[in-house]
Amino acid sequence: MAKKFNVTGNCRPENHYMVDITNRLQAIETMVDSGDYFTINRGRQYGKTTTLHLLADYLQEKNVVASIDFQNLDSSEFSNVSSFVEAFAREFYLSIKTDSVLPGNILQTLQKFAAGEVPRVSLRKLFLSLSECCSLSDRPIILIIDEVDAASDFQVFLDFLSQLRSGYLNRDAAPTFQSVILAGVQDIRNIKQKLRSESEHQANSPWNVASRFTVDMSFSPSDIVSMLQEYEADHATGMDITSIANLIYEYTSGYPVLVSGICKYIDEEIAGTDTFPDLTAAWTAQGVVEAVGHIYDESNMLFESLQDKLNRYPELHDMLYSLLMDGKPVMYNRYDPAIQSALMYGFIRIENKTVVVANRIFETQLFDDQLQL
Repeated sequence: MAKKFNVTGNCRPENHYMVDITNRLQAIETMVDSGDYFTINRGRQYGKTTTLHLLADYLQEKNVVASIDFQNLDSSEFSNVSSFVEAFAREFYLSIKTDSVLPGNILQTLQKFAAGEVPRVSLRKLFLSLSECCSLSDRPIILIIDEVDAASDFQVFLDFLSQLRSGYLNRDAAPTFQSVILAGVQDIRNIKQKLRSESEHQANSPWNVASRFTVDMSFSPSDIVSMLQEYEADHATGMDITSIANLIYEYTSGYPVLVSGICKYIDEEIAGTDTFPDLTAAWTAQGVVEAVGHIYDESNMLFESLQDKLNRYPELHDMLYSLLMDGKPVMYNRYDPAIQSALMYGFIRIENKTVVVANRIFETQLFDDQLQL
């Protein structure tokens, strides 16, 4: 099957044209080997899930990787401890059962948790069994949880984080996970603020053991060049790869789904039209501009998320309005909730201690449609 550019779901190297993220995986592996617990927070469609899938494969040789997606859990399974323990044990068991490193009795215990057959079930009992798993495994166990936003409204998730924190702090006395990686749009600090009062979450954060995650997941011009080189090897369009990559970067600042979206439009919709009769004609500066126009015109999850956040957070709307419509500079203030929200959702970036819109596509979209009063 011929490769394509992908803008939905998980990207697979065998099916899709992709940026080589080996250097990022190596950087994350260094954190894992150091025993770090951390959270990967990036905006929608920023390549988190693809990175986690590739990371799980990358780490598998030296580790047992339990990779769980909280989107696989129903909301009812977060409603109380018993249902959450059953659901988590099920997903954990399904993720590691093909590994032969754990004795059968440990796998049977996990199955009993999943089937609701453990009397007086509790998170503590679950974590004692998980500790036993870590003790008996011949390789370190890595826990990866994607889409933690799905749990953001439930107290049981805070209690779960507290157990992870306790295991981390007592790891010298009792075996626990080598590393825990949580991925989502929201920062764990924002999740817990929904559920606890200011005094509670300041006094006892359930995730204050987390290390800072500083790996850059955006695509650089050279990243885009590498993806286009693979495409060019298959299609021989004669494009000026470096020039096209730089132009795509100018519009997107490396936001992954926007990079792939431009390429996908050029490949699948623009090439073969009257204006761009073939791939050679399409893979030009004019073709890139045409593709950007298609992105502005489409209804997509990224722009819908942008609109939703502007509607829900007036302070975010006001800050971006001031920045774009009034031309007033906005200095970076890490204590400003509007700035922190915009950073978390990927709408802005910080340059020279000043707030700027994340990329030209967002800037135009905001200016034309989102901020009109």
